[in-house]
Amino acid sequence: MEILIVDDETVIREGIRRTLLNRFPQHQVHLAANAEQALTQLRDHHIHIVLTDILMPSMTGLELMHISRNRHPQVKWVVISAYSEFSYAQEAVRLGAKDYLLKPIGKDMLTEMIEKLGEEVARETEQTEETQLLKLNRKYLQEAVFQRWALGLDTGRFDMQSFIEQYPQFYLIMVKMESDKAVRIENFIIENVLLELIEQCGRGFVTVYDSKSLLGLVTLAEGGSGLPALVDELRSHLIKYLKVPFQIMHTELIEHFNNVPSEVQRMRQASSTQVYEHYANGSDRTVEVAQQYIRTHYHADLSLEKVAAIVYLNPVYFSQLFKQKTGFGFKEYVIHLRLEQAKQLLMNPKLKLAEIAERIGYQDMRHFTQVFRKKYGTTPSEYRQENLTGKTDKVQ
Repeated sequence: MEILIVDDETVIREGIRRTLLNRFPQHQVHLAANAEQALTQLRDHHIHIVLTDILMPSMTGLELMHISRNRHPQVKWVVISAYSEFSYAQEAVRLGAKDYLLKPIGKDMLTEMIEKLGEEVARETEQTEETQLLKLNRKYLQEAVFQRWALGLDTGRFDMQSFIEQYPQFYLIMVKMESDKAVRIENFIIENVLLELIEQCGRGFVTVYDSKSLLGLVTLAEGGSGLPALVDELRSHLIKYLKVPFQIMHTELIEHFNNVPSEVQRMRQASSTQVYEHYANGSDRTVEVAQQYIRTHYHADLSLEKVAAIVYLNPVYFSQLFKQKTGFGFKEYVIHLRLEQAKQLLMNPKLKLAEIAERIGYQDMRHFTQVFRKKYGTTPSEYRQENLTGKTDKVQ
């Protein structure tokens, strides 16, 4: 049997591990310091029992249960807490926890609980292992075939009639992420959250479309709250759990299976103009840092890619986030800063126009004049003459 201990305190993780290995040397014990590590362990090993702390950085033990139970229905969850809060215990039971233990955990209590759950696991494994394997294989085969169909690729001799009969009408939901890094954990989170919402609202499945996108198919139950409510709930969960920018797109009701490839392509094209969700609480601070950098270096060779790299964001996402937070496009913002500074410098008659242009980041005098005229309807020299003449007249 394989047991996973999830706790951000090293002393507690190692203490539980030692106790379990002393009493149950035949079992494998895995460790995770946070929810992300736990998701990786659940993916890489056939975990039977998870003992998880409730309060951990970034994601609580209850949230870990919530997003994992659909993908790993065989897992027995035990929640550990330093607090005897009734609300925690209630939520743990609602999510299907087998037990709720308070720290410090007694060795005898821990041993007794593992023995009881071990017997339960053994019974269920014997009864359901073969059935679950067949079901899982069939599920993965169907999803792989549907993925090929959605991509517009040949599905060989596979009979699509079974799909068509199962889902005479349905909606498609696509979640696309934006990241320069691998997003295995994020894929796992999206798949589990979306699948659980689909099963709450009707029936369907989720498949991977490509390395950064997942595709869900849902036939909604009659009398339900509808697709907008499902999408809103999906968005709120993903904003909470994901650490990468993402988009959610969906279709209208589809009644012909042959329309799937074209509808998927339409969503992919729409993603190029759709704003990414600002996922992180630090997004406001990120834009502030970028603005501060621009204000300090507006006279230098500034590019969107360079500033995005300063705040460690993908240029596409940074561009959308910047516009969302400031109301200005990146290029528009830089031009505005430069020209406002130019107006101040033009009030100094000792400075030549070419010198002013260079000071605000324009090496080409003609280009500076064109940009200035476009924004203010007058050339730099005309602006200087008008404003300096006005000042002289007031002095006289």
